[in-house]
This record gives sequence, structure tokens and C-alpha cells, in this order.
Amino acid sequence: MPNASSWSASSPLLLLWEDSSGTRIFLSLLYAVLAISGTLSNVMVIYLVFSFKKLQTTSNAFIVNGCAADLSVCALWMPQEAVLGLLPPNSSSLRSAEYRLLRGGLLGLGLTVSLASHLLVAFNRYVLITKLPSVYQALYQRRHTGCMIGLSWALALLPVPLLPGLWTLGSAQSDGRSRYTALLLALAVLGQTALLLHCYLGIVRRVRGSAKRVSVLNFHLLHQLPFPAAPPPPRRAQRRLSSVSVLLLCCVFLLGTQPLVWVSLLGFFLRPAPPALQAASWLLLCSLSALNPLLYTWRSEEFRRAARSVLPRGEGPAAALRPAAT
Repeated sequence: MPNASSWSASSPLLLLWEDSSGTRIFLSLLYAVLAISGTLSNVMVIYLVFSFKKLQTTSNAFIVNGCAADLSVCALWMPQEAVLGLLPPNSSSLRSAEYRLLRGGLLGLGLTVSLASHLLVAFNRYVLITKLPSVYQALYQRRHTGCMIGLSWALALLPVPLLPGLWTLGSAQSDGRSRYTALLLALAVLGQTALLLHCYLGIVRRVRGSAKRVSVLNFHLLHQLPFPAAPPPPRRAQRRLSSVSVLLLCCVFLLGTQPLVWVSLLGFFLRPAPPALQAASWLLLCSLSALNPLLYTWRSEEFRRAARSVLPRGEGPAAALRPAAT
């Protein structure tokens, strides 16, 4: 059984090592499923937002930004992992430093912008719910929104040269580059998670403390403007449903990000985690790229109507976003 160092050096996948051909095939199939489903769902969300004017809101602009970043992972990186997992471990194509840099760059760029988009969406909704409308309108002008999106991509390009260090995550290299790269990644994700939780918990506190503003959350915190298809539920039930939606959103995000954070911290301060645990934590993080479109749109009646209009037996674009009769 190879040790952690040989696992990092000879892995056909960027993050996984297995000596069993059956397991390697299973992981390749898993990557293929995530790649197909993630690509389709991200493309669908982008298409719907650009096709329907009612969906072209500030909050959805940040969601589209995240979907574009997730396509870097689902449409460009995951298919390569699925194919490379079927190749022999000693394949010459796997040892090219340039190719490894390309794959690491695609993964790093996509995940960084995707995580930044999570935070932009959370902060947008926090300002919308907890601040005065004049504050929201001043902060989220079209120019400011574009600058926020551009900044998320610009900042994501800075750590791309560090991504090759993740190839040796958990190895005992003398220079310790991989350990410091993993620590930097863990601290960045941990800080982003703290800010995201602060925003959503602030929204929940605001909802519970002000019955007058609870009608704003008829969209269950998953899209920007209320567009109900039925009479709104009682305020108490509405507050409870909104809180559940926020809790579910936070739980899925924590499940996808925190295992990698603590595995990385464990490897830096104590000892490297087992390769299987490292692989599982990375796979959870990467799977968020396929789940994000559903995470932000599954409770949106506007998105559901728009999706039904473009799927077979749809209602048609005109009827898709027409308010239902009450």
C-alpha cells in the first residue's frame, strides 16, 4: 500500500488515489454523473435568467456568476477527472506539469469564484432584508454590482499559482509548500463561512423580530422579489418556513465545505489525514458545484414557472411568469 507521498505523486485524479480498479471506475462514473448533472443545471439557470426579464434581478446576477464559475468545475474539470481515472497510474499524460497546472487552475478558479458568489448572494439578501431600501438601492446599482462580480474573478486569479501545491496535500515534502497551501485554503473557506452564517442568521433574527417585514420573505430567501403563486401563508408559518429554508441552505453549505477545512487544519497542525478522508472531503466540496443551482432555485416559484415554460409541455414564455390568480 503506497503511503501518502506516493498517493500524491502518482494519483491519476487530482484528489483521489485508489489501487482498486473497481473503485477507480466507480469514482470516474461518479465524476461523470456530477459533470453531466452539474453542467445541465448550471446552464439551465443561466439560460432562464437571461431569457426571462422577471428573473433579471441583482440577487440572480450573483447566482448566475456562481453558475458560470461552477461550469469551470463541472464542464471542464470533472470530465477530465472522469477520463483520467480510467487511465493507468503510470500514464505519461498524467505527469505533465503544465497539464497538472491547467487542471489545478480550473478547479481553483471555479471553486474560488463559486464560494465568493455564495457570500455575495448572502450579503445581498442581508442588506435587502435588514437595511433601508435607500441603502440597498445605493449599494446595488448596476455599476456596483458589476464591480463586485468582476472583483470576485480578479481575486480568484491571485491564488491560482498555489494550486499545484494541492496535488501533494498530505505529503511530507521538506519545503512544506502543500501544508501551507492547505492552511491558506482552510482559513479562507473558514472566514467565508463565518461571514455567510452571520448574514443568514442576521436575516433570521430580523424576520423573527419584525412581523411587518416578514412578507418580504415570501420567496423563502431564495430569490429576490415576492411573486407568489398562491395567497401567502400566515405570518407564523411563513417565518417558520423561511427559517427552515435558511437552515437547509446553511447545512448543505457546511456539509460541503467544512470537512475539507478541518482535514486541512488537522494535516497542518497534527498529522495528515488518511487519503480516503482527504478524497472524501474534496469530493464533497466539488459536488457543491453541481448542487448550487438547485440550492438557490428549488424554492423559487419564478424559476419553476420559467423552467416549466422551456421544458416539454411547458406553459409558454408568456404564461410562465404571469402571476397566478388569487
